[in-house]
Amino acid sequence: MLKKGGLYYPTTRFKNKAWVNDRKIYKEGEKNPVKFWEKLARELFWFKKWQKPFEHTPPYFKWFLGGKINITSSIFEGSPQGWDKIKDKTALIWEPEPTDQPSRIFTYQDLFSLVSQFANALKKLGIKKGDRVGIYLPMVPEIIISMLACARIGAVHTVVFSAYSSSALQIRLQGSEAKILITADGYYRRGKIINLKQGADEGIKGTKIERVIVVKRAVNEIPWQKGKDLWWDELIKDENTKCEAEIMDSEDLLFLLATSGSTGRPKQIVHNCGGYTVQAYWTGKWIFDFHPEDILWCTSDLGWITGHSYTCYSPLLNGITTLIFEGAPDFPAPDRWAKIIEEHKVTIFYTAPTAIRMFERYGTEILKDYKFETLRLLGSVGEPIDEGAWLWYFNEVGKGRCPLVDTWWQTETGGILITSLPGIGPFKPTFTGLPFPGTKFDIFDDEGKSCLPGKEGNLVLLPPFTPGLLRGVYKNPEKYLETYWSQYSKETYFTSDGAFKDENGLIRIIGRVDDVIKVAGHRVATGELENAINKHPEISESAVVGIPDEIKGEVPVAFICYTGAENLEHFKKEVVEQIRKEIGPIALPKEIYLVEDLPKTRSGKIMRRILKRLFTGEELGDLSTLANPESVEGIKQKIKND
Repeated sequence: MLKKGGLYYPTTRFKNKAWVNDRKIYKEGEKNPVKFWEKLARELFWFKKWQKPFEHTPPYFKWFLGGKINITSSIFEGSPQGWDKIKDKTALIWEPEPTDQPSRIFTYQDLFSLVSQFANALKKLGIKKGDRVGIYLPMVPEIIISMLACARIGAVHTVVFSAYSSSALQIRLQGSEAKILITADGYYRRGKIINLKQGADEGIKGTKIERVIVVKRAVNEIPWQKGKDLWWDELIKDENTKCEAEIMDSEDLLFLLATSGSTGRPKQIVHNCGGYTVQAYWTGKWIFDFHPEDILWCTSDLGWITGHSYTCYSPLLNGITTLIFEGAPDFPAPDRWAKIIEEHKVTIFYTAPTAIRMFERYGTEILKDYKFETLRLLGSVGEPIDEGAWLWYFNEVGKGRCPLVDTWWQTETGGILITSLPGIGPFKPTFTGLPFPGTKFDIFDDEGKSCLPGKEGNLVLLPPFTPGLLRGVYKNPEKYLETYWSQYSKETYFTSDGAFKDENGLIRIIGRVDDVIKVAGHRVATGELENAINKHPEISESAVVGIPDEIKGEVPVAFICYTGAENLEHFKKEVVEQIRKEIGPIALPKEIYLVEDLPKTRSGKIMRRILKRLFTGEELGDLSTLANPESVEGIKQKIKND
């Protein structure tokens, strides 16, 4: 990429080949967003065109009213690329964790046949349009086949991350009222076999699950209930490889996906058929610049919205190849992720800052044998990326030539809504970019007034919203209103994220609004503090929370992953000076705790709320959904001893 005064731009070569390379696209989207999205929707396959593009009765809205669609028809027989052109092309690459097991390759025709077989099997089990189907599978091909089969027949899939505990599964199955659960006997994780069926059996207690379909993966011993449990292979072996698509209304329910939280029952987010399909297709095409020869590796598990949109639906709608990996990207060796990129000739790599920092921690020595010549675009997702990680990713993985698209979105938005388009730019470390064409964002102060450049406020989305935005919280309309539409007006979607713009209009996300600390009336974002701390060369990761203070209201406390040999008190002083230098004395932490690990969700997000509650005395909530619940006890002891 080309660098101009702190900003990066795509090379002429990349720009010339990109789908979008002219800033006029933003003006077109701004002029008439409804007409803009209506034009984009026409490229997809519709059984019947809509009668009205948009309807808004605040806070409720609809897109493509009267339109009839099925997302799988735009992937398979009605593909925008043409079915004859893609049917023999690789749709899916599966890489198992054990290195002595072979990869599996599926063409679009292979995938279509398997999806049809499983869809027919579901119908024979009594699953019909509108029924909810739970999916509790590891990263194996059957997870994508299951999602597509449900969509094919109009069933509503609700995917639960396979590393969630049985109690977390139970809560999500109860919330969705699923009738069938699809799971596996087991799967591999860091060389060990995880008995998933055992956890599934615990999780279905007290739910409406009638049947459990089991994929053979690890061939481990599992509990079995005859009549209730069914093997996947036996279920589909005699099924027809053709299944007609259920004709869905644009506003029909496509899937439910629960948001994670540290307390209370998770919200089941509602996503619909028409709007989600349109948004998933176009955000992928333009943000990742999908071309027919591309091979995308989005490292997100299918249990998260990132996996739904950019491991499954968007790449397949665009007729490219998507890769899924069963294991951890640093197992059995720190360079496993690099080997996968090289072996499968990955062209687009989309991962989280947590993973990037982990790669960086292993050092550049492990990368000396990798040139990453096939890579042409990098992406970051999940949380704000600090400058150090951005530059390392850009230089060491992208070799200074790949556009790096940082992306902001949520489970609720269904797709990426803020980023820099790779054929246009500019790319600025720690700044996510511009709103996607056809969307309207603003940054409000607490009174609902627009903030000037450089001033932090609340990120909001304004009408006409986007086609893929959530339509509700399943069977909880009060929660929908309270969470998203009560902070300002019913015409303003509240993202719960803090942000500010620079002089070029680029947006920087500074973290959740509840992760903004008010120190003596001054707003200090935990993301800003963490960015400053992480610039220290010996720090891999940090988390900052605000704790109550009698005089200042709140003061920051920092938790830092540090295992170095330097004198600890001297090291803490270095951190303080770093913060003083980067932000100023107002942001200096009251305490610095040096810890071995930070509590994280399975998707790698640091649970700052739990850290905060260690000081406030509030209930910590269900820790079973954490990837590393043992870290909490270790931090408790640190606080007590220090």
